Amino acid sequence: MKTFATACVLAGTLLGSSVIIAQDSDTDRTHPVTFVKDSTITTKVKTELAADHLTSLGRIHVDTDQNGVVWLTGSARSQDAIDKAVSIAKGTEHVKSVHNGLVVKQDD
Repeated sequence: MKTFATACVLAGTLLGSSVIIAQDSDTDRTHPVTFVKDSTITTKVKTELAADHLTSLGRIHVDTDQNGVVWLTGSARSQDAIDKAVSIAKGTEHVKSVHNGLVVKQDD
């Protein structure tokens, strides 16, 4: 029983320390807290793109930096699809701006 209590105290101490560290290093892109914020925005953009049934969704890559800037790269089948993807990204909650690196590319 004493070993279990010691393990619980140790786990609580380590967990508490990691929460304090997470709050202090929010500007470091390699830190998990920043990554979660970035991936949340990225997931929202991807969900909106999927809901719009863009046929080239698998070729559109979405990344978000720590400032809420979305980067779209890859290809789409038409300029209309690219314009729609950019519009969707810009309209997604918490997106500050969108960098469009998409190109028109027909199926091979």
